[in-house]
Amino acid sequence: MTMILVTGGTGILGRHVGERLRADGHEVRVLSRHSRPYAVDLREGGAGLDAAVAGVDTVVHCATSPRGGDEEAAGHLLAAARRAGLGHLVYISIVGVDRVPFAYYRTKMAVEKLVEESGLDWTVLRATQFHDLLVQVFGVLSRSPVMMLPAGVRDQPVEVTEVAGRLAELALGRPAGRVADMGGPEVRSLESLARAYLAAAGRRRAVVNVPMAGRAYRAFRADGHLTPERAVGAGTFEEYLAARFGARRHA
Repeated sequence: MTMILVTGGTGILGRHVGERLRADGHEVRVLSRHSRPYAVDLREGGAGLDAAVAGVDTVVHCATSPRGGDEEAAGHLLAAARRAGLGHLVYISIVGVDRVPFAYYRTKMAVEKLVEESGLDWTVLRATQFHDLLVQVFGVLSRSPVMMLPAGVRDQPVEVTEVAGRLAELALGRPAGRVADMGGPEVRSLESLARAYLAAAGRRRAVVNVPMAGRAYRAFRADGHLTPERAVGAGTFEEYLAARFGARRHA
């Protein structure tokens, strides 16, 4: 039986990774800011982090925050892993972090570099956006009577449980460096995805595509965050919406 630590283990992805590993008979430690007995803020490090990593065979690093601090958190985790003589660290990143000059993507790329230069044996998987993220974004954008979208942008959403399954598989294997990207089954316009969301959520909103400016926007329009050649996911956005919303009345 393997002992695996999942950072961000109470989050959308980390929770599924832990469930998959436990279902396969492995022992899982969950690290998050509020999860006992390994309640640790990775941005601060400390003795609690050393205790969490002690005796662990593999770490699956899912903890992240778009509000910042990922590089500091990774630095503390990697230092603790080196002190503990960790055998394998698996990191989840995002497709396009090396092509899209978006602040959060730059941070993920910086963490990838920290992992690569850590002296540890490692594996990095890049995935496209989860269905959950799109629903979260569309939920915010649809608060207005007019739903405004960045014109000309497409996406390739993937089912989070499938990414979790792949991470669990990688955690149980040998360190593999950067592995093949993982994308959802379809590349779709944001408008088509937004309209599918509105229909499933029972919301009637006007949808307007708005041209934007900036290098990040141009990179998104150029599909820098997509991996159509690695459309290995099976679950579609409509299937996710049906499972999440079921039948809804119009609002």
